[in-house]
Amino acid sequence: QSGTMSKLSKFEIELAAAPKSSKLSLSERDIAMATIYGQLYVLYLRHHSRTSNSTGAEVVLYHLPREGSCKKMHILKLNRTGKFALNVVDNLVVVHHQDTETSVIFDIKLKGEFDGSATIHQFVLPPRSIQPYQIPVAGPASVTSQAPVPCKLYSSSWIVFQPDIIISASEGYLWSLQVKLEPVVNLLLDKGRLMDFLLQRRECKMVILSVCSQMLSEPERGSLSVIATVFDKLNHEYKKYLEAEQSYTMVVEAGLSRSNPLLKRPVRTQAVIDQSDMYTHVLSVFTEKKEAPHKFTIAVLMEYIRSLNQFQIAVQHYLYELVIKTLVQHNLFYTLHQFLQYHVLSDSKPLACLLLSLESIYPPAHQLSLDMLKRLSTANDEIVEVLLSKHQVLAALRFIRGIGGHDSISARKFLDAAKQAEDEMLFYTIFRFFEQRNQRLRGNPSFTPGEHCEEHVNFFKQVFGEQALMKPTTF
Repeated sequence: QSGTMSKLSKFEIELAAAPKSSKLSLSERDIAMATIYGQLYVLYLRHHSRTSNSTGAEVVLYHLPREGSCKKMHILKLNRTGKFALNVVDNLVVVHHQDTETSVIFDIKLKGEFDGSATIHQFVLPPRSIQPYQIPVAGPASVTSQAPVPCKLYSSSWIVFQPDIIISASEGYLWSLQVKLEPVVNLLLDKGRLMDFLLQRRECKMVILSVCSQMLSEPERGSLSVIATVFDKLNHEYKKYLEAEQSYTMVVEAGLSRSNPLLKRPVRTQAVIDQSDMYTHVLSVFTEKKEAPHKFTIAVLMEYIRSLNQFQIAVQHYLYELVIKTLVQHNLFYTLHQFLQYHVLSDSKPLACLLLSLESIYPPAHQLSLDMLKRLSTANDEIVEVLLSKHQVLAALRFIRGIGGHDSISARKFLDAAKQAEDEMLFYTIFRFFEQRNQRLRGNPSFTPGEHCEEHVNFFKQVFGEQALMKPTTF
């Protein structure tokens, strides 16, 4: 590292038991070295287990730390004998078996059984063969129309190099081995274990989102407990990234990054599935399809919100909006009222605006919205602006009267909004209110030049006639 070489200290390997007549030996071809999950390991292919009750071969992983002694950490059970070869792809140990022409995959991050000295792992997926490869026939253009020749897989002429190289000496080909994640979805039926597996892979995001969509749809719809498990696993990774990002930001803002040149910004891997990803690719699509019973749909949305809250991740307003829209679509106003009353849906300005827009189909939504804005300690002027922008002119006037601010508000602002609403009776009501205010405050219903309401006075006279203007009252 950094142009220097380090010599690792010697360590002993437990060799397989051998017949008394033969001498214990260690072959170079049974040893490989690889970096798995950022740690250096020596992989030893032991052809016969040390335990008498197991006849199959196994791969023993010895961890080589930067400092300290080497330690046996993992045992990968192959449950078969014969000729084997090893590769490491995307932090997975791939073991090829020549006799059956199949390969098995091990993931040391997945839970195994601890035998007191090491963790024992079984292969993650059933044995599968490497995808067949067709060798194109070389030669003149007139001859190349011949069908390509299938490559002989698991050939005795294969030479394997770490981490992921396979060379066919007889055919003169070099391949880089890759693991395709899409077929894994149908081979690993335990959704929790599937998520544990996928979250460790480099190119996992779209496969994970696809799994989430599948488990919400027929015919593969999962139970709520399974869905909850998947959501929790995703949000656990999401939270880890958010915490790392927050810690990094705090160090940078504190000016400590200069004293620590090794400090690096956390890398956002594909395992970080955030709320935007889930909303765009899974939840909004799921609610739009309307395939599932509405109770299940709402339960799924609330389960995702529950999971976010459990990991103390601030829920984005668009998820709450999705819940509200789904409830409204199915006329579940009582449930909506309860969710808001008991703060199942957290307060936010966008949510309050959405509630305002629902007033025509659910009148109590208006008051629920104003209550929410008050709880948010939103400036009164801002609440009025929100109401006026939604053409809720009377609601804005009621609100401002409720807090005793109606004597100082701009008449022009309200008259502008009333005129834009294109409702003559609404305009009449608002105009008359301000005439009465002028009479009460100044003894004259007319607007002063400073209020710049001449345009609205002319409009009022044009629609209702000059005689409709309020006359000054004398006492």
